[in-house]
Amino acid sequence: MSHSVALSPTLHLRLARPSRNLAAAQHFYQDGLGLQVLWQSQGDGFADLLMLGLPGAVWHLELTHARGQTVTPTPTAEDLLVLYLDGPVPAEVIQCLEQCGGQRVAALNPYWDEWSVTVQDPDGYRLVLCTRSWPKLPSTT
Repeated sequence: MSHSVALSPTLHLRLARPSRNLAAAQHFYQDGLGLQVLWQSQGDGFADLLMLGLPGAVWHLELTHARGQTVTPTPTAEDLLVLYLDGPVPAEVIQCLEQCGGQRVAALNPYWDEWSVTVQDPDGYRLVLCTRSWPKLPSTT
């Protein structure tokens, strides 16, 4: 018996991660990368929230900081947020990300070093800026 939910290409995607310091994360993703703050809340509910993305996009990055509890980010070398730029990564962008708290790192998988630049954010998660484009895959229906 197969069960499924109604999935579509326009289904909104939220990638949620804990953060030790929302101000540092905001500086990195907003000032360094150019994402916009879509929502921010402090003091209500379980955690402080910072949602970053692009207006109208079907995805966003949510960073949380649980108050009164220690939720330590535990990224690995394979926890990647990959952005397919379909072109070169400007040196100014890398420099800006580094000035905004990022650190350029070597990728665990050599593929990413060949086609991308990997920058670790202030919480240790890896942002991959890939020079390739995301291929349109053939439909399976």
